[in-house]
Amino acid sequence: MNWYCYLLRCADDTLYCGISNDLEKRLITHNAGEGAKYTRGRTPVTLLYHECCADKSAALKRELQIKRLSRIQKLALCDNLLADD
Repeated sequence: MNWYCYLLRCADDTLYCGISNDLEKRLITHNAGEGAKYTRGRTPVTLLYHECCADKSAALKRELQIKRLSRIQKLALCDNLLADD
Protein backbone atom coordinates (compact mmCIF):
# COMPACT_ATOMS: atom_id res chain seq x y z
CA MET A 1 0.00 0.00 0.00
CA ASN A 2 1.38 3.39 -1.00
CA TRP A 3 1.19 6.38 1.30
CA TYR A 4 1.28 9.95 0.06
CA CYS A 5 2.21 13.25 1.57
CA TYR A 6 0.35 16.07 -0.15
CA LEU A 7 -0.03 19.83 -0.18
CA LEU A 8 -3.32 21.59 -0.90
CA ARG A 9 -4.20 25.17 -1.72
CA CYS A 10 -7.41 26.15 0.05
CA ALA A 11 -10.01 28.60 -1.29
CA ASP A 12 -8.65 31.32 1.03
CA ASP A 13 -5.17 30.79 -0.51
CA THR A 14 -3.75 29.10 2.58
CA LEU A 15 -1.81 25.84 2.32
CA TYR A 16 -2.59 22.53 4.00
CA CYS A 17 -0.29 19.50 4.26
CA GLY A 18 -1.53 16.00 5.01
CA ILE A 19 -1.06 12.30 4.34
CA SER A 20 -3.26 9.59 2.86
CA ASN A 21 -3.12 6.09 1.44
CA ASP A 22 -5.89 6.99 -1.07
CA LEU A 23 -5.16 10.46 -2.40
CA GLU A 24 -8.10 10.71 -4.80
CA LYS A 25 -10.61 9.72 -2.12
CA ARG A 26 -9.01 12.10 0.38
CA LEU A 27 -9.34 15.05 -2.02
CA ILE A 28 -13.02 14.25 -2.51
CA THR A 29 -13.43 14.10 1.26
CA HIS A 30 -11.72 17.47 1.74
CA ASN A 31 -13.87 19.12 -0.94
CA ALA A 32 -17.03 17.64 0.56
CA GLY A 33 -16.22 19.50 3.79
CA GLU A 34 -15.62 16.23 5.62
CA GLY A 35 -11.84 16.22 5.65
CA ALA A 36 -9.53 17.82 8.15
CA LYS A 37 -11.03 20.41 10.45
CA TYR A 38 -8.72 23.04 8.93
CA THR A 39 -10.03 22.56 5.38
CA ARG A 40 -13.73 22.23 6.22
CA GLY A 41 -14.43 25.95 5.91
CA ARG A 42 -11.87 26.54 3.20
CA THR A 43 -13.25 24.58 0.25
CA PRO A 44 -12.74 24.05 -2.56
CA VAL A 45 -9.19 22.83 -2.21
CA THR A 46 -6.81 21.99 -5.06
CA LEU A 47 -3.89 19.61 -5.03
CA LEU A 48 -0.59 21.44 -5.50
CA TYR A 49 1.91 18.72 -4.71
CA HIS A 50 2.17 15.10 -3.68
CA GLU A 51 4.89 12.55 -3.21
CA CYS A 52 4.83 8.83 -2.66
CA CYS A 53 6.24 7.53 0.62
CA ALA A 54 7.34 4.01 1.52
CA ASP A 55 4.91 3.64 4.43
CA LYS A 56 2.77 5.58 6.89
CA SER A 57 5.71 6.34 9.13
CA ALA A 58 7.69 7.84 6.25
CA ALA A 59 4.65 9.87 5.17
CA LEU A 60 4.21 11.27 8.69
CA LYS A 61 7.89 12.22 8.85
CA ARG A 62 7.71 13.94 5.47
CA GLU A 63 4.52 15.75 6.48
CA LEU A 64 6.30 17.14 9.54
CA GLN A 65 9.24 18.26 7.40
CA ILE A 66 6.94 20.06 4.97
CA LYS A 67 4.89 21.66 7.75
CA ARG A 68 8.10 23.17 9.13
CA LEU A 69 8.80 24.93 5.83
CA SER A 70 7.80 28.52 5.24
CA ARG A 71 5.02 29.29 2.77
CA ILE A 72 7.61 30.42 0.23
CA GLN A 73 9.54 27.16 0.64
CA LYS A 74 6.36 25.11 0.26
CA LEU A 75 5.47 26.92 -2.96
CA ALA A 76 9.04 26.47 -4.21
CA LEU A 77 8.67 22.73 -3.57
CA CYS A 78 5.61 22.76 -5.86
CA ASP A 79 7.41 24.87 -8.47
CA ASN A 80 10.35 22.44 -8.49
CA LEU A 81 7.93 19.59 -9.19
CA LEU A 82 6.49 21.46 -12.15
CA ALA A 83 9.97 22.32 -13.43
CA ASP A 84 10.90 18.63 -13.44
CA ASP A 85 8.02 17.73 -15.79
